[in-house]
Amino acid sequence: MTSSRDASPSPIPRLLAVLSVAGFASTFAGRSVEPLVGVLARDLGSDPHTVALLSTAFALPYALIQPILGPVGDALGKERVMTGCLGILALALAGCALSGDLGRLFGLRIAAGAAAGGVVPLALALMGDRVPMERRQVAIGRFLVAVILGQLAGSTFAGLIEGQVGWQGVFAITAAVAALGCGAALLGFERGLGAPSRRPAFGEALARYRAIVANPRARVLFSAVFIEAIAVFGIFPHLAPLIETRGEGGAREAGLALAGFAAGGLAYSLLVALLLRFFGMTRMLVVGGAVCAGALLVVGLAGSWQLDAAALVALGFGFYMLHNTFQTQVTEVAPGARASAVALHAFSFFCGQALGVALLGLALQTLGQFAALAACATVILALGFATAHLLARRSHA
Repeated sequence: MTSSRDASPSPIPRLLAVLSVAGFASTFAGRSVEPLVGVLARDLGSDPHTVALLSTAFALPYALIQPILGPVGDALGKERVMTGCLGILALALAGCALSGDLGRLFGLRIAAGAAAGGVVPLALALMGDRVPMERRQVAIGRFLVAVILGQLAGSTFAGLIEGQVGWQGVFAITAAVAALGCGAALLGFERGLGAPSRRPAFGEALARYRAIVANPRARVLFSAVFIEAIAVFGIFPHLAPLIETRGEGGAREAGLALAGFAAGGLAYSLLVALLLRFFGMTRMLVVGGAVCAGALLVVGLAGSWQLDAAALVALGFGFYMLHNTFQTQVTEVAPGARASAVALHAFSFFCGQALGVALLGLALQTLGQFAALAACATVILALGFATAHLLARRSHA
């Protein structure tokens, strides 16, 4: 239960500025490895499908740490935990820059993923504590712009700069950005606004998680984000090797193509109010699923990297039509345990991301590019229709 002291208002622009820098730093680190898969495979003497699992090495610990960081953040203070996680993230990324061994790189990416898991979910929960309800949706929307910009910058920057500084240089710069986020948190958070530190109550947290999962609406939402992450994000780390195999370029072209996804997310963020008025929740889910399906089919056709980039713009737009609707619904499934609900949402979503990379890698090798992505398109289209039906029905109930 949030204390009155914890709920007391703080200067919201300052809070948003600190959280935006932190969120940018964490997503910048997460997306920067995907354009480098082909380069890393050559330099480290490994198979591209194996190197692509560096994305899984980041996403899976990000997911698994969520049920732990929720109660730890509530007990020790979300600001303290977020600052510590950003510091660990910076150190892990600096280690990646100094590593010349694939096994060590996997270990450091695991540490980086677990640390990054303490940034965006805790930021969302902190906004729930500090920002009044009538201003919260706008505040979260502005924060998510910074998160999407981190994705956009991470993919684009890594692809464009790798030729000049090498992949070690890319990791070094991501470490510097994470250190900047840590510094912003250290200096920017106001002290004394949160509740006093206490011992983490993992037993109480487990009871809250059980209560949330018992909610049928929560089960629909957690399953939905798990499935959408498999269908949408599986292709990301495999795109660079596919572009190289076609003889169209390498990290630069892959980075520009992958940046299209974040550009689509930014376009959605600018149009979300209009889309909500025009479509409403139910049709938003159906249209989002259809847009994602069409985009995945275009990528499956293996045309050119420019066509891939255009398709990923559409994929980002359609994905956020789905995902933002799920996010909004998740914040209301357990108003008395919002941080726990957000933690379980992030857990489900990043488990899906981690599994999707491995599943699509296997599908690409056994079924081929078009069949593998056509299967993803079918799944995301069905998900849009199914969730529109289930969530609308449960809303009426």
